[in-house]
Amino acid sequence: MLAYPVELEADDNGTVLVTFVDVSEAITFGVDKGEALLRAVDAFETALAGYIADRRDIPEPSPAKRRPTVSPTPLAAAKIALYQTMRAQGVSKAALGRRLGWHMPQVDRLLDLAHASRLDQIDTALRILGKALSVDVHDAA
Repeated sequence: MLAYPVELEADDNGTVLVTFVDVSEAITFGVDKGEALLRAVDAFETALAGYIADRRDIPEPSPAKRRPTVSPTPLAAAKIALYQTMRAQGVSKAALGRRLGWHMPQVDRLLDLAHASRLDQIDTALRILGKALSVDVHDAA
């Protein structure tokens, strides 16, 4: 699971500022710690969408070292895994589309963190690349 450490600090206007240790582009705030951490997921996914659009590597999370962490939504995590697999294997979106027999807009949506793709489609794409998607349920913190 992708769990990225964040720094929380009181801002001068009474809000809580959230910055990511490994993704400097992701910055947000909230009226309190809880709201700040909720908003951090969106800021994080927005920043990672920029990484994908720019065809950059997604940074690995640093050790938390007692810092709070933020994780992408499960759907975004699956899309990030697909993107990372494609990069590791040197597979372009066009090549993936050919392997799947899909048009480019369909492939683009699989990598769009804001699009509500179906998990079975992401699983199909991962299987074409020799991977399988798994889902794990555990107790909430």
